[in-house]
Amino acid sequence: MTIAFIGLGNMGGPMAANLVKAGHDVHGFDLDEAALERAAASGVRAARSAADAAGDADLVITMLPTGRHVLDCYADIAPTTRADTLFADCSTIDVADARAAARSVADAGHRALDAPVSGGVMGATAATLTFMVGAADADFAAAEPVLSAMGRRVVHCGGPGAGQAAKICNNMILGASMIAVSEAFVLGERLGLPHQALFDVASAASGQCWALTVNCPVPGPVPGSPAGNGYRPGFAGALMAKDLGLAANAVRAHGVAAEIGLRAAEIYAAFAEGDGAGQDFSAVINSIRERS
Repeated sequence: MTIAFIGLGNMGGPMAANLVKAGHDVHGFDLDEAALERAAASGVRAARSAADAAGDADLVITMLPTGRHVLDCYADIAPTTRADTLFADCSTIDVADARAAARSVADAGHRALDAPVSGGVMGATAATLTFMVGAADADFAAAEPVLSAMGRRVVHCGGPGAGQAAKICNNMILGASMIAVSEAFVLGERLGLPHQALFDVASAASGQCWALTVNCPVPGPVPGSPAGNGYRPGFAGALMAKDLGLAANAVRAHGVAAEIGLRAAEIYAAFAEGDGAGQDFSAVINSIRERS
C-alpha cells in the first residue's frame, strides 16, 4: 500500500520504519526536521507537508500529541486527499476528540478509525505493539494487515472512539496499580522487608500484576525493568499523566464514581510537574518515599 505517516517522533518514527520493512511505500511528514531525517534514513519518503504526504495515499496514519493536533491535521489534509481514503489515528487522545475526528473525515468522503497503542518505544521499535481499534467492521478488516506489521496484537474494540476508550481504561488500571505496588514496597521498606522477599511473595500470590512482574518499581527483582536503568523510560511519567488526565475527563463526563482513578490522575499530574515528566512512570515510587 501507499501509506502516509504523519508524526515521526519517538513512536511514529520506528512504526513507519517497520511499515517500510513490511514492503509498504511510506511517505512521511513531521514538523521536526531531525525526526524527518531519521525516518528518511530508514526508507520513509520525506514529504514537504502533511498534505503532500497524504495526497496519493491509500491509508493515512497519524501519531500526534493531542486531539487538537489530530483535528487540525485532518482539517488540513482531508479536503485534498483522494476520495474514500482510510485514516487511522494512533495517537492517544480524548474519546470525544476521536469521535469528532471520525465525523470530520466521514463528512469529507473518507473512512476513519482510532487505533491507539500500548507498548512504548521498545514496542514500536520491535513491532510488538498492541493496537486498540475503534472502527466499522470493514474498515478494521482493511487496516488490520497494516497494523499487524507494526504490532503483535490488534484488538477490535467497537465503533469509532472505542479504541481510545479501551486505552484510557487500561492505563487507568496501570497507573493505579503502579501506585499501589509502589506504596507496598515503601511500606515494606519501613517494616524491614527486603524488596526481593516482597516480590517473591506478591508475584506468586494475589498481588501479582504487570506493574509488579514486568515494570517492577525497585531495582533488582526484575532486571529488565526501568528501575534497574535509572528509571529511563519506558513509558514516561508525562505520558501517564496525560493518559490519566484523559481518563479523569471521561470519568467526570460520565458520572463514574472512580475515586481511585481520579486520585491516581492527581498523583501523576503532580509527579509530572517535576523530574518525573522525563522518568519512567514507575519512578513515582521515589515521590512516594519523599512524601512518606
